[in-house]
Amino acid sequence: MEYKQINVDTLIKTITKKDTLFGGNYTIDPYQNCEYGCNYCDSSLEKKIYIKTNALEIFNKEIKQIKKGKIIVGSVHDPYQIAEKNFKITRNLLKLIHKNNFTCHILTKSNLVLRDLDILSKINKCFVTISLTSLNKKITNIFEKKVPFSEIRLDTIKKLSKSGITAGLAIIPILPYITDKEIEDILKLAKENNTSYILYKHLELKGDQRTLYFNILKKHFPGLLDKYKKLYHNSFHPDNDYIFRIKKEINILCKNYGLKNKI
Repeated sequence: MEYKQINVDTLIKTITKKDTLFGGNYTIDPYQNCEYGCNYCDSSLEKKIYIKTNALEIFNKEIKQIKKGKIIVGSVHDPYQIAEKNFKITRNLLKLIHKNNFTCHILTKSNLVLRDLDILSKINKCFVTISLTSLNKKITNIFEKKVPFSEIRLDTIKKLSKSGITAGLAIIPILPYITDKEIEDILKLAKENNTSYILYKHLELKGDQRTLYFNILKKHFPGLLDKYKKLYHNSFHPDNDYIFRIKKEINILCKNYGLKNKI
C-alpha cells in the first residue's frame, strides 16, 4: 500500500438529508481510501492512501463557519486505519472538535480508537460505533483480512463503555446467505460487551465492486452465485422482501436482548 500526502481545499461536508442511520449533521474523512481493503467495500479497489496533511488547518477554519452539530468522523474511510498510528490526523481533529464544542460520532473497525480515550472522554456526547461483519474467522479472512479480529472489536466496545463513552456496534454490511445467519450470535455478544445500541445495513453492490464481489463468490461460495444474481437483480440493493425480513429479525432480537436498534 502506497501513501501519498496531499493538500485539500475542504474537509467538512454538510449532510443535506436527515441522517437516520448515524444521526450526523456533518462528515469528515481524515484519509482518502482505506488500507483495510475489505472485499465488500469500494476501497478494496484502491491501492493508494491519500494523507490529508493540511486537514487540521482546513478543519480549524471551516468549523468556525458552521452551526453546532454532530460530526461523523470516518463516514467513508476508516479514520483509525493503519496510517493513523503515525500521522495522528484523526486524533488532532478530535482535539479541535472538543475545543469548538461540537459532538461527534466515530465510525471504525479498529481498536486504535482506545488510544484517544483521553480526548473522547472530554467531547460532549461522543459516540463510537465499531463495525463487525462476522464472528467466523474463515469468513473474515476472506472479506476483511487486515481488520482486527471480532473479539478485539467487541472488547473495544466494552472498554469504551467502561470509560464512559457511548459505544455501539454496527453490523455493516450484512452479507446475504453468508453472515445473516450470525445475527443473533452477534447481538448476544454485543449485549455481553456492554453495547449501547445496534446499527445495521445490508450489502450494496455497485459498479466494479459488484464484479469483484461476484468473483469472490465464484471462488469461495460458488453455490451462492445464482442466489445473489436473483437477490440483486437490476439493483445494487437486495430485494425488498430480504431487507424487510432482516429488519424484522433484528428488531425482534434487539427487543429480546434489551438492545436499542438505533441511536
